[in-house]
Amino acid sequence: MTLPGAVRVVLLDIEGTTTPIAFVHDRLFGYVRSNLPQYVASHWNDAPVRDVIRQLNDERAPEGWNPIADPDALLGVVRDLMDRDRKSPGLKMLQGLIWEDGYQAGELRGEVFDDVPVAMRLWRSEGREIAIYSSGSEMAQRRLFESTAVGDLTPLITAFFDTRVGAKVEVNSYTKIAQALGQPASSILFVSDVTAELRAARAAGLDVVLSVRPGNSPQTDAHLFPAVSTLTGI
Repeated sequence: MTLPGAVRVVLLDIEGTTTPIAFVHDRLFGYVRSNLPQYVASHWNDAPVRDVIRQLNDERAPEGWNPIADPDALLGVVRDLMDRDRKSPGLKMLQGLIWEDGYQAGELRGEVFDDVPVAMRLWRSEGREIAIYSSGSEMAQRRLFESTAVGDLTPLITAFFDTRVGAKVEVNSYTKIAQALGQPASSILFVSDVTAELRAARAAGLDVVLSVRPGNSPQTDAHLFPAVSTLTGI
């Protein structure tokens, strides 16, 4: 397909779009599980972890859960959320903190498909902007793109959005992103591997494309969306 001239911003998902799902699930999530006990024990009284606990308590309060009162309780909550693959803002905050340590220590390095930097540089040469929208925290997104094998890609990216703007399956999230970018929704192209997200973005007025990568989950309504297997195919 050819990228329409009216598209001024390409909004990209990460997992299954710019980055292999295996890297996210195996390397990043595996790193959190391995380092979670030590991190919580070492940082229990630090302000960022207290913020995580407040966020998790707020999320859980409507369901009648007891507040998190000790490290073991926090470990139990976080493991449960990860096991259920919940898009919890508090969980994403804590994951981002642990990944930050990993990137700073050189134990983690971001991974993107080979076509990603090529497509990004092409779009920027055409005068288009690039933004990222992922359930992972903005900090985690930045660290991933800063540390790829081909160098720091963040200078090519105008903005990062996480679930603080709303869930990725909610129409209003994409309306907020368009407003933040200062662009009409119709001038933004959103690329994701999840059709529920594409439906929400389309309802908000964005153009959409389905990312079909190795390891991505089959989408039962994939036929309703234009699809590409590389970003250079847009």
